[in-house]
Amino acid sequence: MTGAALFRLPERGVIEVSGSDRVRWLDGMISADVKALAPGAGAWGLLLTRQGRVVADLHVLARADGFWLELERVGVEAVLARLAGYVIADDVALTDRSGEFARFALEGARAAETLSAASGEELALAPHAWREVPLAGARPVAAAYGFTGLPAFQLIVPAAASEAVAAALLAAGAVAASADTLECLRVAAGTPRLGYELDESVLPAEARLEGAIALQKGCYTGQEVVTRMRTRGRAAHQLVGLRFEGERLPERGAAIEAAGARVGQVTSAVRSPDAGAIGLGFVRVEVALPGADVRVAGYPARIAELPIRAGG
Repeated sequence: MTGAALFRLPERGVIEVSGSDRVRWLDGMISADVKALAPGAGAWGLLLTRQGRVVADLHVLARADGFWLELERVGVEAVLARLAGYVIADDVALTDRSGEFARFALEGARAAETLSAASGEELALAPHAWREVPLAGARPVAAAYGFTGLPAFQLIVPAAASEAVAAALLAAGAVAASADTLECLRVAAGTPRLGYELDESVLPAEARLEGAIALQKGCYTGQEVVTRMRTRGRAAHQLVGLRFEGERLPERGAAIEAAGARVGQVTSAVRSPDAGAIGLGFVRVEVALPGADVRVAGYPARIAELPIRAGG
């Protein structure tokens, strides 16, 4: 994508973590190195079960008075409930602020240029870092991460200013794009999504989530399993890309077979204008080889290297 696409993300949510014990407490809850985050910094992290399985992946934005956890809205209730169970005698407050904000993603090669043109300010942010930018009379948060593997900013916008901010970005050269387009780009990039590739049956190593784990930090829920998998274990399944033959797209959960035996299942399937009929799924590690022939719901398919390239 050579320009900058503007995506609306109504399915994203925001949880605020505040209180005087928030740094120590949150650092013990998730896989990101929370103690290392100064205001304006951010990180990708995981909330895990005690068995080391994924409750949710989330993006941490460190603020002067607390942390924002940005994640799929479908996971907000479960994350709040699980985190609340760990607040014992800690000065920590958890607040669902999802309804206060509109969410946009600006993704593509010219994302930074477009956001700078709209705001009048140059943006040079480290990965996951954030800052407030002036847009259409508001000051939305712009954070440097995305879901497509392309240069990107996530925008957390006061709800009342959402349409004015969108108009300002479009006037600066962004192109409005659909949720289907974002889903095609996400699948091609191999970015796992909560409720699709990620749930409490999945280990981080299976979903290629190494980048969401701070290896040098102290203890957090599920760390023992993560460490054991990294040093002595091997995941039985692996997230892979898939290329489907023919016109038919398989449904989520469709069986993936090799040599007549079931070896995994499809988690996402899309028809990309660039890459064709593609998807994501989990297969047994011995099958997770790019180019390997498999069958999906009885039809021919191949394991694809991630990210999935056009014409591959």
